Amino acid sequence: MSLDMLIPFGILLVLVIYLIYTRGKFEKSTVEIYEKKFDEWKKHSKIEETKESNKQLVGLVFKKDYKVTIELLDESARNSLEKGKFKVENLKDN
Repeated sequence: MSLDMLIPFGILLVLVIYLIYTRGKFEKSTVEIYEKKFDEWKKHSKIEETKESNKQLVGLVFKKDYKVTIELLDESARNSLEKGKFKVENLKDN
């Protein structure tokens, strides 16, 4: 290799090393910025837990002759029953 080709090759090698170093530094600083913003977001965000409603046994339904009787286990359901706010479902369909 002659001296004429050695100078451009050296410049190219230095340029590649410089670009690799600056890219690594840039990526590291970008990750640090996003981690810092994520930590700030976690501090200021409100995490709301959703409440899931579950079925609760509040009474039993009996049929004697042609009369239907509801026996309540929990008195909190009485108001809904008196207002007619209930839904009839067939367990055999589920």
